[in-house]
Amino acid sequence: MRKGWCHRSIEVLSDDPLKGVLKTFDKNGDGKLSRKELKVGLKSLGLRFAGFRAWRAVRRADANGDGQIGDEEMDELAKYVSKWGLSISTY
Repeated sequence: MRKGWCHRSIEVLSDDPLKGVLKTFDKNGDGKLSRKELKVGLKSLGLRFAGFRAWRAVRRADANGDGQIGDEEMDELAKYVSKWGLSISTY
C-alpha cells in the first residue's frame, strides 16, 4: 500500500482481489463476462480507453472463442488486467 494524492491509501490489486472485482462486473448473473460488461466495469473504475481495453482483454483471455470470459478463463483475464496497475483508493 502506498500513499497517494490527498493522503488517501492506494492499494494496487493483485490477481486474487482483482478476480473478485472483475466478477462484480457480471451484471446479468450468468457467470460469464461479456465484452460490454467488462467495458462498463472498467469505465466505472475510471480507466481510460475502456472499450479498447475490454476488447483486447477478451481477445487475450477467451480461450474457447465464445466471446465471453468464463470462470476457467478468469485467471488469464486477471493476469492480463493486472499489468495495467489498477488500484483502489480508500479514505
